[in-house]
Amino acid sequence: MARRRPKGRPVNGILLLDKPIGLTSNAALQQVKRLFKAAKAGHTGNLDPGASGLLPLCFGEATKFSGFLLDSDKRYRATCQLGVTTTSADAEGEVLERKPVGEYSRVEVEAILARFIGEIEQIPPMHSAIKVNGQPLYKLAHQGKEIARQPRRITIHSLELISLEGDQMVLEVHCSKGTYVRTLAEDIGHQLGCGAHLSALRRTTAGPFSVADAITLDELEQRAEQEELAALDRALLPIEAALDDWPELVLTDNTAYYLCQGQAVQIARAPTSGLVRLFVGDAHRFIGVGRVLADGRVAPQRLVSSAG
Repeated sequence: MARRRPKGRPVNGILLLDKPIGLTSNAALQQVKRLFKAAKAGHTGNLDPGASGLLPLCFGEATKFSGFLLDSDKRYRATCQLGVTTTSADAEGEVLERKPVGEYSRVEVEAILARFIGEIEQIPPMHSAIKVNGQPLYKLAHQGKEIARQPRRITIHSLELISLEGDQMVLEVHCSKGTYVRTLAEDIGHQLGCGAHLSALRRTTAGPFSVADAITLDELEQRAEQEELAALDRALLPIEAALDDWPELVLTDNTAYYLCQGQAVQIARAPTSGLVRLFVGDAHRFIGVGRVLADGRVAPQRLVSSAG
């Protein structure tokens, strides 16, 4: 049977979307994909419908590198409602318990926050997309079921108290992939003794990207109504922007040819280990990602289709 060709036009690059509250990440992706009339697109890390902020979207060849953004650190502005715990640890859940909120000093709160900085274990919430025996936990939670979950090791790089006014606490969170900020809010509330849930969340950075450089869905829709597709395309970042903080190597056309055939090659001034961005010649054409081997050669890790 002939392979079905995807509908839409070939679009390659990364769009920094400022996702609005009320949309799932996939719904936002599908709306943007439709505006661009793109054949292929994917997002790089789920944001709950109740959260807003930075959602990098990868188009075409950029989807090959989306995993690197999924693995990247993130920053969030988190608002915690003290004194109230919920079934989902956020504002979407039903209230489980209400407790009086004490008059905590900044010093007391920061001392508790310090307990969460570094590598810690976190038990994923039942209201999450993690699958157990092929079924997402949130579906079991909606059935009123709760099962034991294995703790996950995550890293909280920093946890800054932005404000504390009455029963509202605002935090700046810098964390590793896999961190559930609502679980963090709930655990902090437990340590304070009054309980808490996450009442608002905004993602401000993902890897090398910042929400300050993102575009809203409304702005994209306005561009689509008023201008041609080329104007939308100008909002795209190049594929290699996702790897901006990686070392880069520039190959000759001859060396690039052998690497694109799957061979490891020797490249002058290569790092001694790790992943590197690969470019070719004076035009500085990005061809993909390589891995430095133990013997100093560079092997292809992931290449764009036009690399050969």
